[in-house]
Amino acid sequence: MNLILFGPPAAGKGTQAARLVRNRGMIQLSTGDILRAAIASGSELGRRVEDIMRRGELVTDDIVIGLIEGRLPELDASGGAIFDGFPRTLAQAEALDSMLERRAHRIDLVLRLKVDEDALRRRIAGRFAQSGRDDDNPAAFDIRLAAYNRDTAPLIPYYEKQNKLVEIDGMAPIETVAATIDSAIDGPRF
Repeated sequence: MNLILFGPPAAGKGTQAARLVRNRGMIQLSTGDILRAAIASGSELGRRVEDIMRRGELVTDDIVIGLIEGRLPELDASGGAIFDGFPRTLAQAEALDSMLERRAHRIDLVLRLKVDEDALRRRIAGRFAQSGRDDDNPAAFDIRLAAYNRDTAPLIPYYEKQNKLVEIDGMAPIETVAATIDSAIDGPRF
């Protein structure tokens, strides 16, 4: 099973993905983790990505698609993949469908974590105070949130038309969100 965890930054996608990796043997393809690894590598690409993320902007589709495509061979040996933070744009969604089709895979389910934006701002301020991560800076977060709202809106009808979208109350307690996700995964297919 391949699924997408869809939701704004700090919605809890990483928490739920880690649980699915642990409990279901899936792999997590997190654009945030992949981009941070590129930065840590010190490569030219990593330096470009770091500058973009520090400004709170989204990394270009071409860069993100290339990074994800480089990780797709991992799908063949796993119990499925969780795409966390990808796709973020319609172009990325279409590219993902094409890349997966070439590997005889597909997206089975899209789980949209619906959350309150003011609560996210409070969450991110606390996370920034604790970790100091550049991409958790509250000003950069507001830019990322605006970009999420602007760029990902077309993805909702895209996945609704494919009957793959399931909406989940991301403001519920973590255990409730987890149980709802498990029910969506284990439930009947559309």
